[in-house]
Order: sequence, then structure tokens, then C-alpha cells
Amino acid sequence: MQYVRAKKSLGQHFLRDLSVASRIADTVTGGPVMEIGPGTGVLTQFLLQNSGISLTAVELDHESVTYLQNTLLSAHPFRLIEGDVLKMDWSALFTGEFSVIGNYPYNISSQIFFKVLEYKDRIPVCSGMLQKEVAERLASAPGKKAYGILSVLLQAWYDIEYLFTVDAQMFNPPPKVQSAVIRMTRNRRRSLDCDESLFKSVVKTSFNQRRKQMRNSLQQLAGKGNPILEEDIFSLRPEQLSVEQFVELTKLLQKCQN
Repeated sequence: MQYVRAKKSLGQHFLRDLSVASRIADTVTGGPVMEIGPGTGVLTQFLLQNSGISLTAVELDHESVTYLQNTLLSAHPFRLIEGDVLKMDWSALFTGEFSVIGNYPYNISSQIFFKVLEYKDRIPVCSGMLQKEVAERLASAPGKKAYGILSVLLQAWYDIEYLFTVDAQMFNPPPKVQSAVIRMTRNRRRSLDCDESLFKSVVKTSFNQRRKQMRNSLQQLAGKGNPILEEDIFSLRPEQLSVEQFVELTKLLQKCQN
């Protein structure tokens, strides 16, 4: 049997606990599914057991692709693509809706979720395993230390569940951090009722100076000395605001720019 070497440069840590892989596979029910970074196919094999899933697996590592071609692909037909998922046009891979799943490489997990946001109206479910700290950030409620940019931007469009924690010893090689599995399910919101690009700027600008009150961090967007900065909401710090409050804040700032 060919051996696939985990590559630090690709953030690879191969899951070796089959029960965990099975539980992750159960987070998607069916339809077109894109698995990101299948590696040696530990999760892939369970996805292929679900006859309702039409699987596309995207893998950057040529060694892993060769291994999958010689093992799983020969017994179970599925679409296997070698390439960088962050550089791909996902809409060219799928004609309609598709779910996303994976044991995500730790070094690009945040970038993957920003990419998911680009296709939010096509992706009803996104689930999988990532670094525990990032998982906590995604699922965090306002007022928590973990609450940040990704929390707000993703929770605007998805309901996020922190499902379970995975110990480092379940991997080869073991990472230096714990991992966790999450599931994001598209909510009913179809628009933010504000300028989306300004919304992103407000969220990012606020959290880049998260210790400051909003009237200080957002002064540049509102205009120095603007009386709107005296509104009560501007006396809060970013981690205190819900998604809905960030929308209201964006609407206030839109008035300044019109």
C-alpha cells in the first residue's frame, strides 16, 4: 500500500479515527457535495457510502490524488480534481446548490470560509473539522472573547453549530492544537437591508481596533466630528454588537456617505 506523507506546508494532519470520520460525514445528508482536502480518503470513504451524495473531491497534494486514484476511485466512481480550491471558480463545478465538507487544512480554513461566503446563495450546508480555536470563533455569541470578524460575517448568513471536539491524538501526525467539528446551515436571510460592502468594512474596521469604542474606530467612515457618532450604539465595543446591530450601524453610516 502506498504511503502518503503529511506535509507541514499544506497543513496536513490525517484523521485516523474512523468513528470521528463517520460522524463528520453524517453532517451532510445528500445532493452534490464538495469535499475539500480529502487527503487519504478517511472521510471520503464514508461520504461514498451515502448513495444520495454526488461527490466532488478537490485535493492540492499530487501524492494524495495518486493514492485516491489507486484506492477509492478504482472501486467507487466520484469526481476527483487536483488543484487549489481557493483559486477555483466553484460555480463552474456545480450547476445548482452544493454542500461543502472537509477536514480543512488549518492554514487556510479562514480563507475557505470567506470563499463559502462568496457562494452563500448556492451553499445550504457547510460542515467539517478545523482548529478548535477557529471553530469557537465561528460559533461564538456576542460578548465572548472569541467573537470577531468571521463570527459576524458568517452568522449574518448561516446558523452555526459547534458539534464536538476532537483530540489531537486522533491524527497522524498529531497537531499542536485541538480540533472541532462545526455545521453551518444557511438561514432565511436573503439580504442585509444595507450596503453589503460597507457592512463588511464596518465589521472589519471595528474588530481591527476591538478595544476601542465604535465612535473611535469608525470615525474615519463617519467623518470626524460627525454628530451621528454621539448615538448610543457608537459607545459600544464591537464584541458587544449582534449581527442585527452591525446592520443598523451600517445603515447609520450609509446616511453619512449619501
